[in-house]
Amino acid sequence: MKNINPTQTAAWQALQKHFDEMKDVTIADLFAKDGDRFSKFSATFGDQMLVDYSKNRITEETLAKLQDLAKECDLAGAIKSMFSGEKINRTENRAVLHVALRNRSNTPILVDGKDVMPEVNAVLEKMKTFSEAIISGEWKVIPAKQSLT
Repeated sequence: MKNINPTQTAAWQALQKHFDEMKDVTIADLFAKDGDRFSKFSATFGDQMLVDYSKNRITEETLAKLQDLAKECDLAGAIKSMFSGEKINRTENRAVLHVALRNRSNTPILVDGKDVMPEVNAVLEKMKTFSEAIISGEWKVIPAKQSLT
């Protein structure tokens, strides 16, 4: 994975210039200029979730400049490195395994040649058992002020 400081890129400088140009533009101005703003700057995921970023100081130019930054910093390569179990945490010299916790397909995630998914699934199963015991009332939570003696 490349080690790129995003603030030192040409794309960052372009974003900074764009920010300076946009800092006095209001959200009301943006809606007045574009009647389709909500549909352009929102997304729905089934009927479960609406992500509305139309009420932020963002334009199509902003999105293009953010995409330029992602390309210049090789974000796609960094994501690939993370998903493949590469040691991208440089300070601790280890893999970043956030994706393993969310890997419901059980696709193997290899770290140093070893699939970590069996261990991850074992811990997730313990967490499920623990939470179900509390929710069902099998395990009782003791109020903090009660003594255990």
